[in-house]
Amino acid sequence: MLTGKKTGFELDGRLEADSEHVMWLGLCELRAMNDRRWPWLVLVPQRPGIEEVHDLTPLDQAMLTFETNLVAQGLKKATACAKINTGALGNIVRQLHVHVIARNEGDPGWPGPVWGHGLREPYRPSDLHRFSETIRTSL
Repeated sequence: MLTGKKTGFELDGRLEADSEHVMWLGLCELRAMNDRRWPWLVLVPQRPGIEEVHDLTPLDQAMLTFETNLVAQGLKKATACAKINTGALGNIVRQLHVHVIARNEGDPGWPGPVWGHGLREPYRPSDLHRFSETIRTSL
C-alpha cells in the first residue's frame, strides 16, 4: 500500500467534499462516501486527466480491475451484504472513479440504483471513521 498521492494527481473537488480518504492502494485512492444509507466506497485512479477506463494504459486497466475486485471482496466481507454494486458513471464528476456499494434487500431504494435516490444522509464523524477502519481491516 502507498503512503500518499502520486505527483500531479488532483482529486476532483466534488469527490473530496462527498467522501473521506480511507487508504492508498497501488493505483487508486480508496475513499468512503459520506452517506450512511449504504456502505459505499470509491476508487479513484491516481492518473491526471483520466475520464474513462479506456483512457488508462492496459497495465493500469488490469490494476484497476484487481483493486476493484479486492475492494468489493473486502466490502462484502465487512458488511455481509447480499449484493455488491459496481459502477463508473462519471456523468457529473468526469474524473474516473469506480463506485463499490454494498446493497441489501430492504435498503433505501432497493432494488433500484443508489444514484438520485433521496438526499444524502451523512455519517457522524466517529461512525465514518469506524467504517473506514473496518474497511482497512477487511483489506
